[in-house]
Amino acid sequence: MRLTVNTFLLIFSLSLAACSLWVASHAEWYWGVIAIWFYALINNMPFAIMHEAVHGVASRHDWGNRLIGVVAGWAFPTSFLLQRRAHLNHHDNNRTDGELYDYYLTHQPKWLRNVWLYGGNLLGLYYFCVVLGNAIWLVAWWFYRSDVFVKKIGPALGFGSQIPELIKLPPLAVWCELALAFGYQALLFWLLDLHILSYIACLWAFGLHWSALQYVNHAWTRRDIKNGAWNLKVLPISRWLALNYYCHLAHHQHPAAPWYKLPSLIDDQARPTFWRIYFSLWRHGVRPAPPMGAPADMAFVFPAEAARK
Repeated sequence: MRLTVNTFLLIFSLSLAACSLWVASHAEWYWGVIAIWFYALINNMPFAIMHEAVHGVASRHDWGNRLIGVVAGWAFPTSFLLQRRAHLNHHDNNRTDGELYDYYLTHQPKWLRNVWLYGGNLLGLYYFCVVLGNAIWLVAWWFYRSDVFVKKIGPALGFGSQIPELIKLPPLAVWCELALAFGYQALLFWLLDLHILSYIACLWAFGLHWSALQYVNHAWTRRDIKNGAWNLKVLPISRWLALNYYCHLAHHQHPAAPWYKLPSLIDDQARPTFWRIYFSLWRHGVRPAPPMGAPADMAFVFPAEAARK
């Protein structure tokens, strides 16, 4: 039943995403703007389904998770194997020194950390860096095993801790998944006769949404691997389109729970809105990092409530 439901949602979301791309390229400009906005939302559903497959809960069978995960990755475009390894590393290292974007450590220049925060997480460049990295793997997979990347470029980009695991992945399998993903995007571009600027605008809008979502769920939370996330308040339609991805603390506490069970696993901890956290990042930028194990700074997140106490 899980695989059936998730397959339906995947086909549904891929179809609507393709329609949005077509409208953005061929309809009047005002419909195009709406299509770009909608694409940013609906294209996150395949990613959420791939996220389910990464945790082995999109299907009750390994083959089902692999199949739906690979196809869902076409919308990004990315490799399921790459995403699974990177995401499971995130679960192992959440809120540790190597996974902080809202804080800066004593040896890190504040201005540089702000460049990463504003440019990467809030302006969507994080997404384009991932896609560019995937494209480089497609044409030069060996580059990721070179000393230049392993010792210099990877650590400078902030994911040096993940490199030992990523280079263990079977390069041919990853290459095939990426070839299918980029091939799907090329096929869409050709069949739908897309305009390049409209296509890039859709990707950028999705990149803005996806890049922000990856870290708004964690910003200013407890520095704890398991509990360093929020169950954010959002509109029901937004929560549904993201397949409860905003119930992120519940997910980190119960990573084996499928998306439809997450709302029932939300605890009684404070729940800020998505926009409260999002705009706080824009307003304040990075802050000095508290030590590992420090609780969330609730007075910072809810200043009005703290002032009344």
